[in-house]
Amino acid sequence: MTKRILIVEDDSSTAAVLTSALQEAAYQVEACSDGFHALNLLFRNAYDGVILDVMLPGCSGLTVVRQLRSSNQDVPVLMLSARGEMAERIEGLEAGADDYLPKPFGIAEVLARLKALLRRNRDPKAMRLEVGDLQLDVAGHHAYRGGHRIMLAPQEFRLLECLMRHTPEVCPRSLLLSEAWGCHFDPGTNIVDVYIRRLRTKIDIFPSKKLLHTVKGMGYILGNPHEGGLTN
Repeated sequence: MTKRILIVEDDSSTAAVLTSALQEAAYQVEACSDGFHALNLLFRNAYDGVILDVMLPGCSGLTVVRQLRSSNQDVPVLMLSARGEMAERIEGLEAGADDYLPKPFGIAEVLARLKALLRRNRDPKAMRLEVGDLQLDVAGHHAYRGGHRIMLAPQEFRLLECLMRHTPEVCPRSLLLSEAWGCHFDPGTNIVDVYIRRLRTKIDIFPSKKLLHTVKGMGYILGNPHEGGLTN
């Protein structure tokens, strides 16, 4: 089935290039240039994915994605922005975007990232994850431990999802930065460690039943750190 993609971009030349490339890749494409118009389309129509610029007339792309997530719409969103600094990327992902690509970008990378988002979103088995008594409802953006709801910020949820998808592997910081933040280089910050500490305060509320462990010199693991000879 042909995938339907909404492009929200106020730069006409960029929108035209994206539209042409996606149509050549056999996607059904619709485009608009205003944040309010985008929200109207998203609440009236069903899309398989959204390519969303941050700076838009009407309302910003950040506002658009926040409105989507607050209404429990889980359509995959690839955010584009001329602001490529780490803080801006984190802001976009915290708002609820699934990936973030700074401008200028290569069309091949846009297509590759979009394809990856659509592939992940269509796998029903991957929409509910479990590690011990910890459950993650990816579609509904809900987390539970021992049957009790855990309230997570969007970036905390993304980080936990990454850890759960890779269980029982150890996740190095580089992997977490790439998959949970969309950052393919070392930003020289301790942002991963900061969010790991936040997650621990929420999912490891029982000291005798800790799930999130540090593997010295390697990264982090969710589950039993002693499997395979690993230790804290």
